[in-house]
Amino acid sequence: MKNSSKGFKILMWVFIIAFLLISVFPFVWILITSFKPEAEIHGSGAFSIIAHNPTIQNYITVIVDKHILRSVKNSFITAGITTLYVVVVASMTAYVIARFKFKGKSILMGIILAVSMFPQMILIGPIFNMFYKFNILNTYFISLAYCTITLPSATWIMVTHFKQVPLALEEAAKIDGCSSWAILWKIIFPIAAPGVFATAIISFIAAWNEYLLSCTLNQQESMQSVPVRISYLRGEYTIFWSEITAAAIVVIIPTLLMVLLFQKQIVAGIANGAVKE
Repeated sequence: MKNSSKGFKILMWVFIIAFLLISVFPFVWILITSFKPEAEIHGSGAFSIIAHNPTIQNYITVIVDKHILRSVKNSFITAGITTLYVVVVASMTAYVIARFKFKGKSILMGIILAVSMFPQMILIGPIFNMFYKFNILNTYFISLAYCTITLPSATWIMVTHFKQVPLALEEAAKIDGCSSWAILWKIIFPIAAPGVFATAIISFIAAWNEYLLSCTLNQQESMQSVPVRISYLRGEYTIFWSEITAAAIVVIIPTLLMVLLFQKQIVAGIANGAVKE
């Protein structure tokens, strides 16, 4: 019996290690490729782990000549605005849905969930026409368009977290004279902070990685986001993979650091949201 249990544990560890290696390999290969000259990527050394002539010229090119840091700034601003707007609006909406009784609540939740499943190709036309009419193409107002993607799912997630807050706390606060607004921001919001934080990170990453809306609404080079700028690292007949991989590493670093710094809050938020009442 012990031998079978030990064999099962070994098998599980082998499976976990193999899974991790397969998952991490693409990122490691991108890092390796970013230090290779373009000739080595397509030549006989294409599959070599160590470059024969390692270079940092790819990084210099994407940072100095291709202005990838400007795109990083644009993505940070739009993703930050989107996250702030989504957290505020989703918090108020989720609080009303979680705590107040009204007709059609289930239907409203179903509509919110259905909206989050709409294909972007259906939304892009009306959104572009609206932005064109109001003359806000190639601006940071694109954050409003990002909210159409992130707000429904954020509201759904935060409703689950707000329902975990004991109702007795709100009743005690009402007895002390707190308004519904004060209860939300002074009691519910701090207690549900892990869920709110997880929602904010998810919304930020979704806005950071958004491509279709950014490519359509912000075509001007100075306003391009990171995914769009990377897609333009190509010639008429050639794709510059060395520059693309270098740009990918530069872009990954900020979001990777953010997730590593706040991983405890993210895990806590997801775990709290999984607990049933």
